[in-house]
Amino acid sequence: MTTSTDALPRKRVHLAAHFPGVNNTTVWADPRSGSQIDFASFVHLARTAERGRFDFFFLAEGLRLRELKGRIHDLDVVGRPESLTVLAALAAVTGRLGLAGTVNATFNEPYELARRLATLDHLSEGRAAWNVVTSSDAFTGENFRRGGYLDRADRYTRAAEFVRVSRELWDSWAPGDLVADQESGHFVRHGDVGAVRHDGPHFTVEGHFNVPRAPQGHPVIIQAGDSDEGREFAASTADVIFSRHGTLEEGRAFYTDVKRRLSRYGRERHELKIMPAATFALGDTDEEAAEHAAEIRRLQVSPQTAIAFLEQIWGRDMSAYDPDGPLPDVEPEQEGGVSQGRVQVADRAAVAAKWRAVAEEKNLTIRQLVIEMTGRQSFVGSPATVARRIDEFVQADAADGFILVPHLTPGGLDDFVDRVVPLLQERGVFRADYEGTTLRDHLGLAVPRSLPEAAPAATSGDAPRLVPEAVPTAVRAAVPAAVPEGES
Repeated sequence: MTTSTDALPRKRVHLAAHFPGVNNTTVWADPRSGSQIDFASFVHLARTAERGRFDFFFLAEGLRLRELKGRIHDLDVVGRPESLTVLAALAAVTGRLGLAGTVNATFNEPYELARRLATLDHLSEGRAAWNVVTSSDAFTGENFRRGGYLDRADRYTRAAEFVRVSRELWDSWAPGDLVADQESGHFVRHGDVGAVRHDGPHFTVEGHFNVPRAPQGHPVIIQAGDSDEGREFAASTADVIFSRHGTLEEGRAFYTDVKRRLSRYGRERHELKIMPAATFALGDTDEEAAEHAAEIRRLQVSPQTAIAFLEQIWGRDMSAYDPDGPLPDVEPEQEGGVSQGRVQVADRAAVAAKWRAVAEEKNLTIRQLVIEMTGRQSFVGSPATVARRIDEFVQADAADGFILVPHLTPGGLDDFVDRVVPLLQERGVFRADYEGTTLRDHLGLAVPRSLPEAAPAATSGDAPRLVPEAVPTAVRAAVPAAVPEGES
């Protein structure tokens, strides 16, 4: 006897919003495209995500301007503000949305970053997340240290120790409350502050952490690595994986592999959320959406961008070739390259052979080939089609949800929130309103095991505050109020 999947409990869909980055995802030629530096752009996208009851807002990070053939790559680099600074500002203009920032564990130190993340968790009243990334890129490393880079074999061991030290610092404050002395107006800590003594291969830390225990205890940890060592690091350490597997089959294979690793670390399947990056194109009909998606891809891959992609694969200057002409009959360089600051292609000969076979089979020009091979919208269709497909992925254990990457800054998420989210809510797989106050509440994650159980979540509009009501008026007046809705 078989059981219909309709009779099984339906998994909840998790959604997050990625602010479009400095690459060819964003269609800058569209007249609706705005600044990615102006704070108003961050506010617009974040508030749209919060209006859609998304779990979190996600910022990537670039630590050096990318170069092509020794020059700044002006096709996709226009600057990137520092993530945690932007998120701290967004904490004042949002109330429930999680705030996730990418910060490199190779080029930072645990004590300072643990302070910044704990501070963000306090400012946002429990909504902070850290996307832990690593780098063995000497080009980027030149901005940070003599010798430029950390050996590839050491990057995850350093990251694992980095997270471990950060958690030791966050846990060094015993549970307690900040209360105000009425006479002096100073805060008094009710609870012990323990000393941290860590001596490991990468870090030696000894002293007392100077930020009280944050509302979540530990900010949510996100990880984006896809290698075997990256998957193992995520299974042992992360709360969320930001993956890149876009098809149902690839997603299910990745989901199964990572979830099975959790038991090695005494973890349950629900303790790690897998959320691939996803793009989308909507239309009133599936046919209209397909036409829209094709136009987006054409705009994302300009003639110059097509040649740049080809140069990255072939590892040589290809500027003499016509992007609207055939693929040239030249072999890729095996060593070196013309781009800096990008992930290098591991086996250029194999990738070039695959691209050549597709070009010959479909009779594609260079630009058409790049459009074909560099990805397409993950979800294309009417709002009903896109809602159904997202639900199918989650119910089939190909993902726990998606981190949506719109192609427009900052209004690219508006249609999705207005037209797709209500259909997911009607299907009973997406929240109608926030049910808690912290990002851990949104993701269904327990407080870290080193912490006591959290008090019941406050009702909407009555979140717990770092500054208690007993604080004298003169002290409370120094704490800025949240900016009213509609202002920036």
